[in-house]
Amino acid sequence: MLAIVTDSTCDLHPDVARDLGLRVVPLHVLLRGRSFLDWHDIDPDAVYDHQREGGEVSTQPATQTAFEATYRDLLATHEGVISLHLSGQLSATAEHARLAAQALNAGSRIQIVDSGLASLPLAEAAIAACEAIRAGGDMAAALGAIQGVQKSLLAEFTVPTLEYLRRGGRLSRTQALIGNMLGVRPVLRFDEGRLQPVRRVRASHATRDILAQLEERFGREPVAVTVGHAGRDPARIAELKAAMDASRLNVARGRMQLMGPVIGAHVGPGTYGLMARPLLA
Repeated sequence: MLAIVTDSTCDLHPDVARDLGLRVVPLHVLLRGRSFLDWHDIDPDAVYDHQREGGEVSTQPATQTAFEATYRDLLATHEGVISLHLSGQLSATAEHARLAAQALNAGSRIQIVDSGLASLPLAEAAIAACEAIRAGGDMAAALGAIQGVQKSLLAEFTVPTLEYLRRGGRLSRTQALIGNMLGVRPVLRFDEGRLQPVRRVRASHATRDILAQLEERFGREPVAVTVGHAGRDPARIAELKAAMDASRLNVARGRMQLMGPVIGAHVGPGTYGLMARPLLA
């Protein structure tokens, strides 16, 4: 038996992760002088509401101690562990996982993977690993599934403002100024472990523009798609779902995903993302 571990920036609801058999180690959200465990002690909308009121939110990585406890527990009942995490360019979480594995001297029984991703793409990679294990695959198969997702997916995000990313050090002031042009929204992708602006589009055209990129990449190939959104705005969620349904993508599997407290602290309310990856026969 193999176990799959990830961290809370995958933004899978704890109940969903539990159903997948996925162990999730939480990061920390710092708000109003208190520390909260991501997705456990604080709801995503509490972060978004605080930001709309002008409040500051910061985050801290998952701790080495938390990883050591998780690995000890899993190694007592599993042959090995694959621990898959958000980009090391964005957080020390993956490094803390490595240090925990070294401290336990578990050798090849623990494989640490820096995904170079976060949020929707990280969740997709973790889901693929869990599916590979459920299908009877070994560690090599699960690692191959993760690599397949990393290579084949396309995820793009747009934000109302780049200010939250700039505050968190994810973008330079120059990048933020370029992106925050009146009436224009930046479109961002993960590139070498960072979320980078790749183009600018009119705010009213952003969803269609992102879908056009997905359609160009995948054509009529069967794909798994995800719509991610920062905040529970029913009208906006319905609008994004309708746009995906009306696209020319051949959607074989789809899901909606709320962006969580840690991710929300850095991207801010109103952010959304669309992602697709091919489903291999």
